[in-house]
Amino acid sequence: MNQDNRKEPRITVIGAGLAGCEAAWQAAELGLRVTLHEMKPHRFSPAHQSPQLAELVCSNSLRGAGMNNAVGCLKEELRRCAALFMQAADATAVPAGGALAVDREAFSDFITERISDHPRIELQRSELACVPAEGTTIVASGPLTSDALAADIARITGSEHLYFYDAIAPIIEADSIDFGIAWKASRYGRGGDDYVNCPLSRDEYFAFIEALKTAQKVPGKDFEKVIHFEGCMPVEEMAERGDMTLAFGPMKPVGLPDPRTGREPFAVVQLRQDNLHATLFNMVGFQTKLTWPEQRRIFRTIPGLQNARFARLGSMHRNTFINAPGCLDQRLRLETDPRLFFAGQITGVEGYVESAACGFLAGLLAAAQQLGRPLPLPPATTALGALLGHLFHSSPEDFQPMNINYGLFPSLEGRKRKRAERRLAMAERALQDLEPWRQSVLAHISDLPALPQEPRDEA
Repeated sequence: MNQDNRKEPRITVIGAGLAGCEAAWQAAELGLRVTLHEMKPHRFSPAHQSPQLAELVCSNSLRGAGMNNAVGCLKEELRRCAALFMQAADATAVPAGGALAVDREAFSDFITERISDHPRIELQRSELACVPAEGTTIVASGPLTSDALAADIARITGSEHLYFYDAIAPIIEADSIDFGIAWKASRYGRGGDDYVNCPLSRDEYFAFIEALKTAQKVPGKDFEKVIHFEGCMPVEEMAERGDMTLAFGPMKPVGLPDPRTGREPFAVVQLRQDNLHATLFNMVGFQTKLTWPEQRRIFRTIPGLQNARFARLGSMHRNTFINAPGCLDQRLRLETDPRLFFAGQITGVEGYVESAACGFLAGLLAAAQQLGRPLPLPPATTALGALLGHLFHSSPEDFQPMNINYGLFPSLEGRKRKRAERRLAMAERALQDLEPWRQSVLAHISDLPALPQEPRDEA
């Protein structure tokens, strides 16, 4: 490398999950050299199994596709901004009714190939135990940050109690499902036959609830306080909250008549397609911390799953996040050290789409800072702006991870609207306000000189 190249703007990104890959991609697309660190395959977190980048571990669903849900609006904003995440999602989508779901392996393969082939991204398969002491760095180590790095982040941020527990749901092999009992359908017939439904009678349901409440669970470590994110509550924890909690939650039978009787069952367990070939199905809402033998025993009492083969059983893992409103500014920089940016679930956004969106913003903002061209922030009326608002404007005293939702958007002016109409109006406003911001970002960087290509190290 010559002396001139050493002076080129550079960024280090820690973690090659959804946020890290998106951040690295955006910075590289702006012309910066990026060093992207990923500890796999030398070391795996408790939930990760694949050496590929951007691995999806909890579900293959990227949630609702419609604008009546804020995550649908966020996905459309990322799509219009040419985010790598949405390029991969659209290219590897599988049937999922009104949701956007992907083939998980194909999705990771898509992003891994793009990152590996980018001439400005150097992928280093190595674990970092601490944040670099110099240089612009984006910390996107995710909710499963290694203990050593988490300890260093805690030292840097000065925060405490920066973790909660999350659970992942089991995956079942399709040919082990009894379709003499279960049937394929989407709720209210919307979106095709993309879900498998397992019906429970009243007696079967209450026996199932009792089994969940008395089952053996994997205990947390003695020195750790268990804090569950409300949006990913273990199924047995929901059962403890009341016998009917699941019947009004993930086991709600409304809109799913049993074709054998023509009537809605007392409760339903839904399975969602997990891969392109429909050979695997994810138990919807059944994230759990039950022991593996108990999972096999109890989940096989569900009608239609009596002979279920589990391609993956549920598990519990620690999720690490920082107290973003207490230590980050609106540009995702550490207030005490503005060369450090944070992105993804470690900031306190929850969900795949939100994590990628946070990485998208961090990559743009960090790159623009390195180039001496601070970018305008997305309007608060957009989903991207609302996500930033959650991280910056929330109370640091009781900050908790959160999915994108229309409650984070500014209220609409004028007449009152019904809920569905109000949400669609917010989405329309968001996309209208996104375009001028997107154009201003392009104009802000359009006259930047092209950086010289640096030969890749073939070694």
